[in-house]
Amino acid sequence: MFRPKALGGALTALATVAAGVFLATAVSTTPAVAAGTGTGYLHTNGNQIVDSTGATVRLTGINWFGMETDNKTFHGLWSNNPWRGQLDTMARLGYNTLRVPYSNDALKPGAAATGINDFVNPDLIGLSPLQILDKVINYAGSKGMRIILDRHRPTSAGQSPLWYTSTVSEATWINDWKMLAQRYAGNPTVIGADLHNEPHAEGTNPAATGACWGCGDTTRDWRLAAERAGNAILGVQPNWLIFVEGVSCPSGGLSNVWDNDPSNDEDCGWWGGNLSKAGQFPVRLNVANRLVYSPHEYATSVYRQTWFDAPDYPANMPAIWDKYFGYLYKQNIAPIMMGEFGSTLVDPKDKVWLEKLMAYTGTGVTGMSFTYWSWNPNSGDTGGIALDDWTNVNTVKQAILQPYLIAPSGGGPTGGPTTGGPTGGPTTPPPGACTVTYRQVNAWQGGFQGEVTVKNTGTAAVNPWSVTWSWPSGVTLGSGWNATVTQSGTTVTAAAPSHAPSLPAGGSVTVGFTANGTASTPATVKLNGVSC
Repeated sequence: MFRPKALGGALTALATVAAGVFLATAVSTTPAVAAGTGTGYLHTNGNQIVDSTGATVRLTGINWFGMETDNKTFHGLWSNNPWRGQLDTMARLGYNTLRVPYSNDALKPGAAATGINDFVNPDLIGLSPLQILDKVINYAGSKGMRIILDRHRPTSAGQSPLWYTSTVSEATWINDWKMLAQRYAGNPTVIGADLHNEPHAEGTNPAATGACWGCGDTTRDWRLAAERAGNAILGVQPNWLIFVEGVSCPSGGLSNVWDNDPSNDEDCGWWGGNLSKAGQFPVRLNVANRLVYSPHEYATSVYRQTWFDAPDYPANMPAIWDKYFGYLYKQNIAPIMMGEFGSTLVDPKDKVWLEKLMAYTGTGVTGMSFTYWSWNPNSGDTGGIALDDWTNVNTVKQAILQPYLIAPSGGGPTGGPTTGGPTGGPTTPPPGACTVTYRQVNAWQGGFQGEVTVKNTGTAAVNPWSVTWSWPSGVTLGSGWNATVTQSGTTVTAAAPSHAPSLPAGGSVTVGFTANGTASTPATVKLNGVSC
């Protein structure tokens, strides 16, 4: 069925709809499993997502929308909470992945971002939508978060049933994806492409005009279009994951329940939520282990599907989820990353729905991945995790999600002492109590990617640790991960993340980065001011 989502460019957040439901207080931030999002690029293994070492990763993220609207950038930048503060809260709560919706309008040359509080966010003044996205990606990466880019709309005017319209061609859709893949090719913070948001039915059967699955019509078959776009992206950036949503009705046409013709009455689901035909007609990509299916799932505050009023609700829900997407996971066909799900929780049925759905995804690192809709409080049919001030949190929703969240981790060291030196300050290692190795991971015209690994060869922990190195003039930092990486002049500083401040004796930390300029080996590497 349709899913009317209120994502307009309004600058005023909607009023809270349930008095007494929201508490503007801090919530527990202890994750259920502190596995983080792994290291390097991600790929798939059966129904699991794994990192470059083969370790299992579960994406437990959130959507932050706005770049798909007339504002062409993240909503809430008009608030009194700086953009970094909002990301800080997301990471602290345990959201390890950010799904970023955009429209092709935001990618056009000359596109302007609006709705920004210049006093609170002076560093965003004059930046294009893509330049703001760059800053969000770099900062999220420094916190160990991952980014999924979501082509949400062809234009800021609204969603479309097909991946192209009369004004935005399939070629534009694919070329813009290739541009984004090239732009972030050296940055493993950006892990993949959600190709098109919520393909859905249009027209009445048998004269269907909307997105079908497996019908073979190249102008409407979403499965075939996903293959074309996915393979084009992988031709540019073979390390990305390709996230493919479902359709609403596999035929691409709306069931006409008034024509007394049962043959036209097929089983339909949420926009983007019906992957029932993906087992029979799988998406075929040229690079193995890159496909993730990404259904959407909603509650009564979006649309009152018939199953919400079934006599056996909510016991009927797992079978419905199995039919639409869960079988792909249970049969070890592919991972599931539920790209959107949410509710205002005004209807008591919705709270039961959310609790049941989270239990269905499974606990621990091997469960289904997800990105909750949404961080934004101004989503008209779901509300958000953030309250209307874009600072405090809806603790009712967060309490249901919390046991399933796996906090972001930069992959730094864990364990070991966490206290400082005798006066409580940073620990200084003795001279020569560290070793350093450097690996150039990638290089391209105008930039390169590398990893600096520092090992504490001393007999005591270094807490908090900080690694510095120097680059030749003209080499500048693009992004960094596994630490908070900054540059001043020719000196780069990688400071320990708050979740892993201590570098134990015998422990190592690997700081990853991308840089602009001629590929250069870091020089004069120091651990807390002492040369290695």
